[in-house]
Amino acid sequence: MANTFSLILVIVTLVTGVVWVLDKLVLRKQRQQKLAAIHEQANQLDEHTAQKAVAPSWFVENSVSIFPVIAFVLVLRSFIYEPFQIPSGSMMPTLLVGDFILVEKYAYGLKDPVWRTQMLETGKPERGDVAVFKYPPQPNIDYIKRVVGLPGDTVKYSATKDICIQQQGSNTCQPVKLFNVEESPFAQNGIPLIQMNEKLGSVEHQVLVHPLRRDRVDAYQPRPGVNEWVVPQGQYFVMGDNRDNSADSRYWGFVPEANLVGKAVGIWISFEFERGADSVLPAWVPTGVRFNRIGGID
Repeated sequence: MANTFSLILVIVTLVTGVVWVLDKLVLRKQRQQKLAAIHEQANQLDEHTAQKAVAPSWFVENSVSIFPVIAFVLVLRSFIYEPFQIPSGSMMPTLLVGDFILVEKYAYGLKDPVWRTQMLETGKPERGDVAVFKYPPQPNIDYIKRVVGLPGDTVKYSATKDICIQQQGSNTCQPVKLFNVEESPFAQNGIPLIQMNEKLGSVEHQVLVHPLRRDRVDAYQPRPGVNEWVVPQGQYFVMGDNRDNSADSRYWGFVPEANLVGKAVGIWISFEFERGADSVLPAWVPTGVRFNRIGGID
């Protein structure tokens, strides 16, 4: 859907842009010449009537009017910031369903909006970044996860839900720090989830785990018995902050650099959708606004 919208936006920008240029260079001069000819032939004709006689067509007039706006939206959305909506709870507690986020498109390189060919390299993902990317098995879908493993890393995830990262060129595996373990306000099937702080690189954030569920690592392995992954060059290992409720690199593999869309940097609005089954309003109508969630993303 996002790719379709980008293609439509590019086509509309190109068409209106061509009309805008033609109007500036050709059509406007033709109208002026026609207006001068009308005045020569009919000296008594009032200016309003004359202007109406040489007015541009509806298509030209509207194309000239909307081109600057469409061009601005295209540049902003393609190369600077793009809004996204969080559709699932895989990144809880960092991101909740109903959060609307801004994604910094230029964080991981400038790409053309249609074929996504990189035009300029501006940066690489860092450990701990919350990244939006094209879902590798189905690239027309946008996913959001946290970057855990960088190219060349060996990532180990144990049955006790601990992460250990051995960076490329290192002989030791460094456990990821976990602290401030406590019961969270979030629950699954009536069971409160455990919340703890985690530090990945320089980024400190919170994660959730289910206290009674054994790690689902068996479901997230390319083959039974594997709980470590060597990240290939040019690819990244990502995980959701809601560790027991996230389909991520443990299941479907790595994120190629070409699939990266941008870095999630802030929440610009957050809606609640806690509507009862007996409500007459559609489920997509918000029930409230969570103003306290507006701001940056850890």
